[in-house]
Amino acid sequence: MADKYVNIPIFIPEYACPFQCVFCNQKKITNKSAIPSKEEIISIIDQHLSSIDLKKTEVKLAYFGGSFTGIPIEEQIELLKIPQKYIESGKISGIRISTRPDYINQEILNLLKEFNVVNIELGAQSLDDEVLKKAGRGHSAQDVEEASKLIKRNGFQLGLQMMTGLPGDNIEKALQTAKKIIELKADETRIYPTIVIKDTALHKHYESEKYKPQTLEEAVKISAKLYTLFKVNDVKILRIGLYAGENLSFDKDYIAGPIHQAFKEMVLSEVWREKFEIEASKTKNISKILINPSDLNHAIGYKSSNKIYLQNQFPKVRFEVDKSIEIGEFRCL
Repeated sequence: MADKYVNIPIFIPEYACPFQCVFCNQKKITNKSAIPSKEEIISIIDQHLSSIDLKKTEVKLAYFGGSFTGIPIEEQIELLKIPQKYIESGKISGIRISTRPDYINQEILNLLKEFNVVNIELGAQSLDDEVLKKAGRGHSAQDVEEASKLIKRNGFQLGLQMMTGLPGDNIEKALQTAKKIIELKADETRIYPTIVIKDTALHKHYESEKYKPQTLEEAVKISAKLYTLFKVNDVKILRIGLYAGENLSFDKDYIAGPIHQAFKEMVLSEVWREKFEIEASKTKNISKILINPSDLNHAIGYKSSNKIYLQNQFPKVRFEVDKSIEIGEFRCL
């Protein structure tokens, strides 16, 4: 088994999407992005492979962006052919793609399987029909469910991406979406709080005060609850949140919403905060918290927030690392 897992990312915009999601600026994508050439993709692959220890690392080629199965079939085939020589040589183990749930059927899956696609990630965003309708997604929750079941039946690894804070969404609906993602036996997920990007429908709603984005604190709290739910149910969390300067020109495109360079760190701090709050409510004294070394920073908290919280109640409390403690667990003395 490999010690590490690495994706070689290739951005493939879907330039013919018939839908206009309220959070998406399609013009920005179509005007600024183009499918890279075969030569460019090979150059990217070779550059990445030259810096990877292939004896210890499993490598996949990842076609990200847009909806891969929404581009013309001839172009899909050409893109899928490119990494085959690397797969045959064992340098790359397979391909992962992202797409829309309504762009999946048996014929598509047969093609993907033929070209060694192993992971399929769907932009589900929500499994609540009211939220999907208000977001302008153009598909239903049933579309997500049917596509997910078909993907799993065909032996692919399934990823289901979700967003929080979309119009019509709330904490109860977000948690219900996460529970359905678990029920659909997703192997992976991503959690993205909704942000307002310039020149989108959401931008107009925000300016007219028809839409109020989540605060950073709200986004962190709901993301922490989702993180815990997914971890307990063995769904791998590939990503939490967006960061300034990533996937958009931050200075020009970002308008509002929960975005922070340390968003994941803040979420993991909140996960531990909730654990400590439960423990603190059950005891009158804590002098020491034993914790696995890999959990120490998140347990102490972003800007030592959890340590400060605990010391306000238990002034003598201190953290101590103990490798015998399971990751994610702790013991109080």
